[in-house]
Amino acid sequence: MDLNDWILSLHLLAAFALVGAEVVFTIQLVALWRTEETARVTSFVTLSRVATAMVIAGTLGTIVFGVWLALSKDGYALWDGWIIAAIILWAIGSGLGQRSGNEYAAAAARAGELSAAGTQTSPEVAEAFGASRAFWLHVATSVVVLLVLVDMIWKPGA
Repeated sequence: MDLNDWILSLHLLAAFALVGAEVVFTIQLVALWRTEETARVTSFVTLSRVATAMVIAGTLGTIVFGVWLALSKDGYALWDGWIIAAIILWAIGSGLGQRSGNEYAAAAARAGELSAAGTQTSPEVAEAFGASRAFWLHVATSVVVLLVLVDMIWKPGA
């Protein structure tokens, strides 16, 4: 194995971390869909932290190792159309995911405050974990991640 094989392996591991985190967040949203139970929401905070770490590692790893590969591997160039598309989609997905994550983190923090104050149920929490803006941002993030995967697998124009 040469260095490019190692970099490709790390790039793929980072992509698995990113997609895995997307799956974890989606399952979490399904499990919390329209729940009013503040304690139930706060019980998922640790899992969210793990998935967030996976997103950070996956996001940084895919871009760093992907650009490295584009620069060092024969047959690829950073200005290839499919690579530019992947970088643009990566940036869009990162921005959407960060906005979604921030909104869900604020909702979880609010659920924690309510739970600590003795409030067991809250329509505010149910609204945040329903078809909220954060939910639609998450859906958009998932679609963009899927588009990046399609771009990386089939490399249109390469």
